[in-house]
Amino acid sequence: MLPRLSNLREAPRWNTTPRMNRPILPTLRRLAREEAGPHRASYFAALAFVITIAVTTALPAWLMKDVINRIFVDKNEAATWWLGAAIIVIFTVKGLATYGQQVTLSAIGNRIVASVQMRMFNHLLEQGQPFFAQSHSTQLIAQQSFIANCARDALNLIITAMGRDVLSLIGLVAVMFFNDPVMAAGALVVMPVALVGVRSLIRRVKKIVTREFASLKDIMRTISETAQGIKVVKAFQLEDYMRLRMQKSVGDFTRAALRINRISARSAPMMETLGGFAVAFVVVYGGYRVINGGQTQGAYFSFIASMLWAYEPAKRLAKFNIDLNAHMAGVNMMYDFLDSGAAESDDSSKPPLVISKGEITFENVSFAYRPEDPVLDKISFIAQGGRNTALIGPSGSGKTTIFSLIQRFYIPVSGRILIDGQDISALTRASLRHNIATVSQDTFLFQGTIRENIALGRPDASEAEIIAACKAAHVDDFVSEFAEGYEAAVGEHGHALSGGQRQRVAIARAILKDAPIVLLDEATSALDTTSELFVREGLQTLCAGRTVLLIAHRKETYAHADDIIAIDSGRILQAA
Repeated sequence: MLPRLSNLREAPRWNTTPRMNRPILPTLRRLAREEAGPHRASYFAALAFVITIAVTTALPAWLMKDVINRIFVDKNEAATWWLGAAIIVIFTVKGLATYGQQVTLSAIGNRIVASVQMRMFNHLLEQGQPFFAQSHSTQLIAQQSFIANCARDALNLIITAMGRDVLSLIGLVAVMFFNDPVMAAGALVVMPVALVGVRSLIRRVKKIVTREFASLKDIMRTISETAQGIKVVKAFQLEDYMRLRMQKSVGDFTRAALRINRISARSAPMMETLGGFAVAFVVVYGGYRVINGGQTQGAYFSFIASMLWAYEPAKRLAKFNIDLNAHMAGVNMMYDFLDSGAAESDDSSKPPLVISKGEITFENVSFAYRPEDPVLDKISFIAQGGRNTALIGPSGSGKTTIFSLIQRFYIPVSGRILIDGQDISALTRASLRHNIATVSQDTFLFQGTIRENIALGRPDASEAEIIAACKAAHVDDFVSEFAEGYEAAVGEHGHALSGGQRQRVAIARAILKDAPIVLLDEATSALDTTSELFVREGLQTLCAGRTVLLIAHRKETYAHADDIIAIDSGRILQAA
């Protein structure tokens, strides 16, 4: 019976819930300095366009006074022509400025998205194996897109809202005050009331945005796991179960999105109602002033036009804080991640590994993934340089962990690991990993061709060296079956190839690297008997004169090893 969805338990993973209590102004200043700073010249151009839009928004309202007084009251025919021409020019300039603003901000936004994504990805590459063990891949993908778009939208919102809308509002309010200060002051009384109402909505948006992003991650995770585990889904008839998971995630996302929309939309009826009071006041008071001769018809209509045109930017500004705080969720998440420590920070100041014999020594090494569950318990052994050493023992005894520690994917709790007498913790990771070639039983191939995956072993290798590695691993035996040959695509995770074919590509990649230390984790486990014999011959040629550690469960795999180390429950049982 399948577990109920409410009882699902997820593996521990990195927490991407943003800290919504970050001070917004310092965070915005940092965002502007780091992301907007490099595009300062473009932002000045956008600001010039924004100022032009604001001016050309206020000018027509100002001209309404002359339209009414000169044309309808004075019946001045000449004024009809020059006022009509002026309006055409003003709106043409406004249209061009709007186009310039949109194109400029779009270009800046695309560059900011690219910059943020690269910063996030570079920091991602600095994380260690524990980080990736706790993080779901779709979580990282969703995070990249969500954060980059939020950073761009937050900056663009500030330019458009604080630039275009604020300046337009200032210009239109100035026209209102010029025409009638008392009526303008009365009409603007509603603004503080609107601001108080909006503040109460902001706190709710912050919480809902976090839930919306969590639901988005769940949707992407369900899709990814369905695609990657489709064989298991079909074999165990999990279609209904996956539908249930997807239905819950989509439902949560939809509810969160609807709640954000509802909260954001609440500013509209509030602004409409307050706007109604303002318009009513202007109609009553302004009408009284016109009737009693205290104000001209032109000034009155100019005031009305200014107020009506000011309504849209005022309404957008009323939503400004709501929209900005929604975008700040992603910005906060970005800085939470970028400010976290890098497990694999730059260590280029350390000396590089110098290989002489390639001897690997473990001295009282202990390790645990979790404090209460030790994996290795003070193990000590020596893998002689230039010899083939087999690690044998039951699954879960710690053999693969030893490989991870040699490559510094994890750090021992205690003890030392030496290569030719050099403590690997005191060396650069790059030089350590450069001298190690690995073939795992969990073969991973990148999207691309067979040739491209093999060439990753040594990107500067010649064509002849690539072909030689392929022959040594017997890749050319099956490549001839493909019409594209070595240019055949391997598919996602290499699934266009069989398990044995993927394994031989991985072995060829390791052969091409030509490293003095070779780690083989059941490297021939996915091969049939015939292929295994061929590959073993290639590996024997590769391993000659090199230090080789291999993990093996079958006796045939370690029968020709020079030394055998038996491990059980994280302890050395015997060495022979």
